Amino acid sequence: MSKPTSSAPSQRMLRVGEQVRAALTQVLQRGEVRDPLIEKTVISISEVRMSPDLKVATAFVTPLGIADHAEPIEALNRHAKYIRGRLTPHLRQMKYMPEVRFKDDTSFDNYKKIDALLRSPEVQRDLKDEDGPEDKNGA
Repeated sequence: MSKPTSSAPSQRMLRVGEQVRAALTQVLQRGEVRDPLIEKTVISISEVRMSPDLKVATAFVTPLGIADHAEPIEALNRHAKYIRGRLTPHLRQMKYMPEVRFKDDTSFDNYKKIDALLRSPEVQRDLKDEDGPEDKNGA
């Protein structure tokens, strides 16, 4: 049996990633991690990507209301082994408990840049030029 040539995640990887994301959310919401920085910071987990063997989970997080994301992410990575242990009751069906790694989610910054580009005067001017001929034809 040959391995798939696509680098896209499998359905199983996506499903398990979503289960790990939900479990991480519960652990953080309940305040099970005793770290002052993590306790006072609202952390959004946007996505969890699983490795093909399901042994490594990379969680993309965004600390809300803080300009410097490095400190909360560093704190989460410092407590990763403890968090892994707290995930066990939520993920009992898994053969191996995944190692959890936390990374800064930059997708919101990318969305902000795209939005700014779409709202720029140059793009708005081009959109107005496209609307002009249609209106003249009666459409």
